[in-house]
Amino acid sequence: MNVIPGPRRLLNVSFERHFSAGGVVYRNGDDGSHVLLCGRVNPETWSLPKGTPEEGEAVADTAIREVREETGLEVVIEDDLGEIKYWFSKPGIRVQKTVTFYLMSATGGSLDDHDLEFDCVKWFPARSAADVMTHPTELEIVRKALTQIEQRTIDAAAASGF
Repeated sequence: MNVIPGPRRLLNVSFERHFSAGGVVYRNGDDGSHVLLCGRVNPETWSLPKGTPEEGEAVADTAIREVREETGLEVVIEDDLGEIKYWFSKPGIRVQKTVTFYLMSATGGSLDDHDLEFDCVKWFPARSAADVMTHPTELEIVRKALTQIEQRTIDAAAASGF
């Protein structure tokens, strides 16, 4: 247990480290790229699918499983997007959370099969996802994903001679 000095007294605060993995699931359409966000109604939040590993589970496997459970979609990993770190508090505990994200595409499944952790799962035009996303650190991951998606499109066009 670490002791943190407060303004007039010492507070006993425990620290924990938590880890999750998830993904930015995208699809390309005639009107550009779309990303998949998970939403709650009250309070309204929109975030990326992610979750905690099961014992002995590899990071990438956690991301695939959690995205499948939370969205109803079967996905494949296309690339690593890195990680974000942030702090939050629980009563008497400060938690540092690290989340690893992957760029993913859907190979099957149905949004109707998402679990009950979220009220809805919805595709958003990639450029307008920023307008609804709740967590700024996740928005940075989405921006990184969009850069990679755009580069893939450029590379594919160059490879095809266009």
